[in-house]
Amino acid sequence: MTRPRVLIREPIADAGVDLLRQRFDVDVDGESDLADVIGDYDAIVVRSATKLTADLIERAQRLRVIGRAGVGVDNVDVLAATRKGVVVANAPESTVISAAEHTVGLLVALSRNIPQAHAALKQGRWERSRFGGVELADKTLGVLGFGRIGQQVARRALGLGMNVVAYDPFVSRDRYRELGVERAETRDAVYAAADFLTLHLPLTPETRASIGCDAFAAMRDGVRLVNAARGELVDEPALLEALRSGKVAAAALDVFATEPYEGPLLELDNVVVTPHLAASTEEAQDRAGVIVAEQVVAALEGGLVTNAVNIPVIGHDDLEVLGPFVPLAAKLGRLAMELAGGRAERIELAYYGGLAEYDTRLLTVAALNGAFQGRVDEPVNYVNAPLVAAARGIDVGEERRSSSRDFTNLVRVAVRADGEELRVAGTTIGRDDRHWLVSALGFELEMELAPLMVFFRYDDVPGVIGRVGTLFGEAGVNIANMAVSRTRRGGKALMALSIDNPAPPALAERLREGFDDARFIALT
Repeated sequence: MTRPRVLIREPIADAGVDLLRQRFDVDVDGESDLADVIGDYDAIVVRSATKLTADLIERAQRLRVIGRAGVGVDNVDVLAATRKGVVVANAPESTVISAAEHTVGLLVALSRNIPQAHAALKQGRWERSRFGGVELADKTLGVLGFGRIGQQVARRALGLGMNVVAYDPFVSRDRYRELGVERAETRDAVYAAADFLTLHLPLTPETRASIGCDAFAAMRDGVRLVNAARGELVDEPALLEALRSGKVAAAALDVFATEPYEGPLLELDNVVVTPHLAASTEEAQDRAGVIVAEQVVAALEGGLVTNAVNIPVIGHDDLEVLGPFVPLAAKLGRLAMELAGGRAERIELAYYGGLAEYDTRLLTVAALNGAFQGRVDEPVNYVNAPLVAAARGIDVGEERRSSSRDFTNLVRVAVRADGEELRVAGTTIGRDDRHWLVSALGFELEMELAPLMVFFRYDDVPGVIGRVGTLFGEAGVNIANMAVSRTRRGGKALMALSIDNPAPPALAERLREGFDDARFIALT
């Protein structure tokens, strides 16, 4: 049989090239017109410069796997690849150590003014008194975002004799205890405690520019900030003002909202900067090449592609049944985690009715994938979601299976945290498999899941529905659907809404008054 052909479009580690050449026919070619040659290959390996568009992927009739030697896959049209049954794999673990070490390097440089003293001495100025610094030992490092990189930074900071306090609601208490790190209940608690603050948050609408005026006001006077994660996390004009006023004593920045950066932060003596170098080590680049080569081998030889970023392959017959429940499970996972306030120590899936007879591991992974979307500091997909849970000390319980009296098929997601368990359940309805929520927060209800939803728990008294409708109407927010459930007459009630556009902050604050609980949730 003809051996599969692999095109290495951009340089990767020699070890990765050798691994591929041992099994396949390999061409290293970065010059040919890709549109002309891509149809001749079973696999292609790229870094960030090669753009694999839908048009190029459509030309690749033999292509079975795309290997991206790096973390992101922004240069690959993953949807187009998935439609053609092409596995897309990357190397998300390749830069963890490099990013953590660079963060610690910036931390040390910041505390001892190393770049400034180096530059002065190179210019012939011996200025010992000007560049005196502070010790890291016994200082408190605040870590916002406690995923893989944040945890590696914490390990190293503890080795330097620092105290570490971290905030990440998606990491279990046990993981904090294992590492000897104090678990903060809120971001403000980190701000109040930290002498140094390092950022390792995912970039979401909630975190974008979240390190701004309000955050700086909540921090200790003279705090020092390190950001080697994402430039958009920081409101740069607010940081500039905080540095000038002395609220922030100094900052070390590897990333910026717009790159290359040429702004006023470069003019300040108390700012240390590097040009997005956190992942730029020989080891990280070599590691990425080897990892992605291993992924290509697995894909072409029928093995487990552990870093695939699109849906793993399942049998055609099973897909006919399970397919409609994959997005439902993802939505239920997202909803359960949001309703639980982002805290989870255990996640458990249960399947009822006909689903109980199938291998539902894909649905469990889909639920985990939904639960972690936009909540962790790394890309999450259907393959690595269980690893993301394990890295955060979140126990994924064994799947439960049972018959059902009321539903042909039912998926239930349970999230346990701080001794409490929150459950949501749903099914599909109709020929177009609409996603239907049938229980939440201990109440039974019937309502189609929607991108924007609101949940209220309150005392079952007259006038609540009218009050809610009036407030939404006055704010210009249309209620698309509503469902109400109660435990008993005069007891507790649950109101679930789907709305057409996000609720303004002022409306959200008003609606939280007079209710036991009010949650505004986006499932997109």
